Amino acid sequence: MKTLKPFLSLLLAAAVLAVAPAAHAGRSCEARKTTPQTVERGMTLAEKTLASLNASGDKVVVLARAGQDLGKYGVRYSHLGLAYQVPDGQGGMTWRVVHKLNTCGTSESAVYRQGLGEFFLDDLWRYEAAWAAPSPEIQSKLLALLQDPGRMTAMHHKPYSIVSYAWGTRYQQSNQWAIETMAAAMEPGVGGRQQAQAWLQFKGYEPTALRLGPLTRLGGRLTAANVAFDDHPNDKRFSDRIETVTVDSVFSWLQRARMTDGKLVNIVKL
Repeated sequence: MKTLKPFLSLLLAAAVLAVAPAAHAGRSCEARKTTPQTVERGMTLAEKTLASLNASGDKVVVLARAGQDLGKYGVRYSHLGLAYQVPDGQGGMTWRVVHKLNTCGTSESAVYRQGLGEFFLDDLWRYEAAWAAPSPEIQSKLLALLQDPGRMTAMHHKPYSIVSYAWGTRYQQSNQWAIETMAAAMEPGVGGRQQAQAWLQFKGYEPTALRLGPLTRLGGRLTAANVAFDDHPNDKRFSDRIETVTVDSVFSWLQRARMTDGKLVNIVKL
């Protein structure tokens, strides 16, 4: 295996997985045995992503992974976090990812700060990363927020549903936390989730409308603690229209709203 200083920091961060609680987002909670092959592939993806980020000159990006197969819904990526550059303690720089994870088997969640190694070792469906860089002005605002622990978690709401209503406040899924946090960084007047969502609507964000029939909804609610539909308006829920925040919709919004200065989404794959 190659000896690279940045990669060593990824490996050290990944060692935490051995004692970390089972917390996931953008993937199923089915117990799967970790193999040397999955670890190697996850770490290789992390290393390639690190090289891509370092070469970009950016300081903060919206970073996504593909933790489960959502192709039947027209969605490519399942989970995103906010990645930012930090000193590595050895005179250089590395990257950390702040993202929200659901505790498996429960309807609760927490915000985590992890290395790229941990982010990509979470039992991926497809070994592919995607990231979008906001404009320098937005990056500066996001960096200030992400370096402040209080502001970083201000938008977090513990009750979790993987299909939470994009414009509701009863639950909050991982991607929803990320864009509400982005809203809080970009608009000083945002003091809560409702204000964050109002800002997102004003800026033209449009959630993904998943087509989920009644049997799918009923099955999900009965068998998974982290799936709930009772926050969706009845007229939409009973017409099989579940509007939730997806990575793909966030990427589309960033480009449509010209928050990326015309930059395209960057893809990293094995």
